[in-house]
Amino acid sequence: MSQATFVNRQALYLRPDPTRVILRPFKPATEPRDLNPVDKNRADHIVDRILRLDPAVAATQLADVLENFQGRHRHLLEIFDARAAEMEEALSPHIPFTLVQRQLAGAYFLHEYSFESSALFNPSIVSHPDQSEAPAGGRRFILSLRAVGEGHISSLTFRTGLIAGDGSIRIDPTSRLASIPSVLNRMSEPNGDDVEVGFNPDTDISERVIFPIAKSQVNGIEDARFVEFHDAGRKTFFATYTAYSGKNIRSEMLETKDFISFRMSPLAGAAARNKGMALFPRRIGGRYAMITRQDNENLYLIHSDDLYRWGEGVAVLKPLFSWELIQIGNCGSPIELDEGWLLLTHGVGPMRKYSIGAALLDKVDPSKVLARSREPLVQPEQSEREGYVPNVVYTCGAMRHNDEIILPYAVSDTFSNFATIKISALLETMRH
Repeated sequence: MSQATFVNRQALYLRPDPTRVILRPFKPATEPRDLNPVDKNRADHIVDRILRLDPAVAATQLADVLENFQGRHRHLLEIFDARAAEMEEALSPHIPFTLVQRQLAGAYFLHEYSFESSALFNPSIVSHPDQSEAPAGGRRFILSLRAVGEGHISSLTFRTGLIAGDGSIRIDPTSRLASIPSVLNRMSEPNGDDVEVGFNPDTDISERVIFPIAKSQVNGIEDARFVEFHDAGRKTFFATYTAYSGKNIRSEMLETKDFISFRMSPLAGAAARNKGMALFPRRIGGRYAMITRQDNENLYLIHSDDLYRWGEGVAVLKPLFSWELIQIGNCGSPIELDEGWLLLTHGVGPMRKYSIGAALLDKVDPSKVLARSREPLVQPEQSEREGYVPNVVYTCGAMRHNDEIILPYAVSDTFSNFATIKISALLETMRH
């Protein structure tokens, strides 16, 4: 049987769209993905060539760029000006620029990037911070997804949707445009950069793309596990994610209250050297708590007094059943139920087949396992086996709504879909 009988798969397929593009700095350096400043000699040569253009030719070229790209991005001339400002070191040694030459120089040092051309997967879901338009008995939500484009570089993108009063799920239309945020502040910390970024609040949330911005992330921001965290009457959305530099991985933290401005911070401690960390939605016994996988096989529980430092933990779940003998991992932050903490897990079995299961942890002491699914809740169906990575179903976080679990999940590291799970039936199955 491909899934538990109480799991209801939807038909809300979210597939990668190569027509959605962002503007990224073009940096003609020796390493194409290097986040360091551009090669000064090459930049100088390009600037010299721009300045040698006849003024009429330069104006025609700028007009041609605007005609070709204006409908694909907002405020193009302002973006060109901003890119020229970033290039000040390369521009300043040259003769004074006219406005046309400066904007044209900005255009030459930009390029389009199709950020989700290859995949749109590993989703997580949280309640929308604005529920003013939610129907009676329903809820608005925000879905985060891992988008992958050229060079297998991962970024973070968003969708919004609605759970109706009858439990049906709807995804809002996606904006045709997309953009990356402005850097508001950057602080160098011993473990890496602490960066604050912000988007234009007038943009639709589906336009907002968080692209790698620090050296630790140069090859990807992967698998964000969002959680709505409550502490002393305050609500904050946190997401642990994997930063990939091309050589090394580590866990970092994203923080936001409105999905307009975000803070990205490195995590410290032994646990942060691995991936797959998931934060509990509130403190446990006065301390922060995290589910992690420190040894690539088992799941651990860690407590900390510091949200940004995580040490060693205690193993709470180990591979046990045939569908998870290679390894297990978490599938997002634990979900609080009356009966305990519901932890969705993934297991890897024969032929590297990924399945989704669950465990129930004690509410007071989450190191105690109260129940566990003996069979997968969701595993790849025949129609879902093919993709970039075959035979994989995976999620980075589900959400409770009334008596159901709303489960967005990825298929073969390529596209995403939804399922709903009756909580009572799930718990009854786990008890037996």
